[in-house]
Amino acid sequence: MTTLYVFLKALHLLGAVLWVGGMFFAYAILRPSLTAIEAPQRMLLQTQVHHKFFLVVWIAMPIILASGFIMLAYRGMAGVPWEVHVMLALGLVMAGLFLAIVFGPWRKFRRTIDRTRMAASLTTVRNLIGINLILGLITVFIAGLIGG
Repeated sequence: MTTLYVFLKALHLLGAVLWVGGMFFAYAILRPSLTAIEAPQRMLLQTQVHHKFFLVVWIAMPIILASGFIMLAYRGMAGVPWEVHVMLALGLVMAGLFLAIVFGPWRKFRRTIDRTRMAASLTTVRNLIGINLILGLITVFIAGLIGG
């Protein structure tokens, strides 16, 4: 493997760790812990956390996709194991779902002042992040199946 390939792989993995790890933190740790604070403060905190996390994903996602496609171009699509094909498909679905979150319920949340609608939008965001988290964990597991 060339130095460029190794660098791209490390960059790819770093982006995946940030994205999937951030979703795990938000979904499994932050959200259940928020029940300890009152609803207005909880919504304010969630707003700040999601805003900052989505900025991280806006950086990590293109890096993951670009590094993945460059590594594929380097090895050739026919020369990679089936796990890489599955990771590619799941990664594209995850990217699409992220865009659906940001331009759907997250946008709706930011544009409304009605607390009931805001809460409903945040619930949708959380549910979709949960789906993306499952896809991300499956992708990481599949990456671990690749030998050598």
